Amino acid sequence: MSVTDQTLTVSELGDLIRLALEAAMPYGVWVEGEIRGISRSRNGHVYFDLVEPAETSGEAPLATLPVVLFRDSRDRVNRVLKRHGDPIRMTDGVRIRVQGVVDYYSPQGRMQLRMSAIDPTFTLGVLAAEREALLRELSDSGLLHTNASCEMSAVPLRVGLVTSLRSAAHADMITVFERSELAFTLVEVDTPVQGLGAEHRIAAAIQAAGQADVDIIVLARGGGSKTDLAVFDHAVVAHAIASAPVPVFSGVGHDIDRSVADEVAHTAHATPTAAAQAVVTIVADWLARLGEREAAVVHHSRRAIAAADHRIDLLRRSIAGSTNAAVARAEHRLAGNSARLGRSAQRVDSRALAQLDRAVARIDVAQRDALRAANHRVAAAAAQVRALDPALALARGWSITRNGEGRVVRSVVDVDAGDTLTTQVADGSVTSTISEVEQFNNE
Repeated sequence: MSVTDQTLTVSELGDLIRLALEAAMPYGVWVEGEIRGISRSRNGHVYFDLVEPAETSGEAPLATLPVVLFRDSRDRVNRVLKRHGDPIRMTDGVRIRVQGVVDYYSPQGRMQLRMSAIDPTFTLGVLAAEREALLRELSDSGLLHTNASCEMSAVPLRVGLVTSLRSAAHADMITVFERSELAFTLVEVDTPVQGLGAEHRIAAAIQAAGQADVDIIVLARGGGSKTDLAVFDHAVVAHAIASAPVPVFSGVGHDIDRSVADEVAHTAHATPTAAAQAVVTIVADWLARLGEREAAVVHHSRRAIAAADHRIDLLRRSIAGSTNAAVARAEHRLAGNSARLGRSAQRVDSRALAQLDRAVARIDVAQRDALRAANHRVAAAAAQVRALDPALALARGWSITRNGEGRVVRSVVDVDAGDTLTTQVADGSVTSTISEVEQFNNE
């Protein structure tokens, strides 16, 4: 055969490659790897790369295989997943085990895997194994219950919400807080809650909420498949919760879901709504206890007042009885004293009348002598009074000065600068104000 006879066209070589692959793997092959760059076309086909990640994060994959899931095969795969309860959602970052035929696609000159089946138990097993390994690591390091030891604020009114804003979970929690009619302050930190790399965004959001001076953090997202919720089983999220300075309440998924984040959180709740309601309940219970204590204070105060009123009434009655007895005893003693005084008075009256008669006689004699002496003293006093009459002194040019209170001023010590004085002279009075006081030294 000549060299020319051995020459193949590109499509012929592609057919040979395809036939060789079919001969080597006539029944297809099972391949495990991680989904990267998944996309869905309008005709229902799904395209993605199945990669073998490097052991070190951030390095290029060890191997990459393009995968195509045609619409008919996709419907069969979806039926398989539904029979298992839809635990898996094919998204970037999910590890899967799929069956397919290795094909060579000549138009693009590339080898690809035409996917035809999926093993849900593989993905679930990987997730469960990784989850258990992480829980053991957290338990051994003492981080599993670190956040549970954070002291809960008595009234956690400043709440950090870490979730995807404008999601159904976010709307449900906002409704709970608004309906409570309590004075909550919500510090909302937006973050994706699923997908490749979402774990780092969630951890950063938890740290941001912890630095916002909140009383409590609520980490939440609505329900989803096991793979949707797998982001909450990452070590970086668990470490962020354990390092939070305040209690973290988790509300991830549905009632039956339990993530590593739930295990590390201070308190886990079945749903976002339940987590928000738990915060509301803490504040409402505190207000209820405050109301009970207020009622107890009022009750005890009323009892104390009633007891005091009773004691006062008893004292009043005791005092009234003692007073009446004392008055009765005093009246009895007064009656006895009055009788004795009456008898004594009669004897005294007889002696007094005799003494009075003798005194009247002596007084009559002394009265005439005293009257004459008194007339002489009155005449002398009248003469002296006329001599000391102020009107005569005023007529001679003297004056009388009084202060504002009407008292006669006899010394400079009786007045102060600014006082008002009234000076009386023979024909009237003069009012003046003191501008200066000066005292003479008579030594």
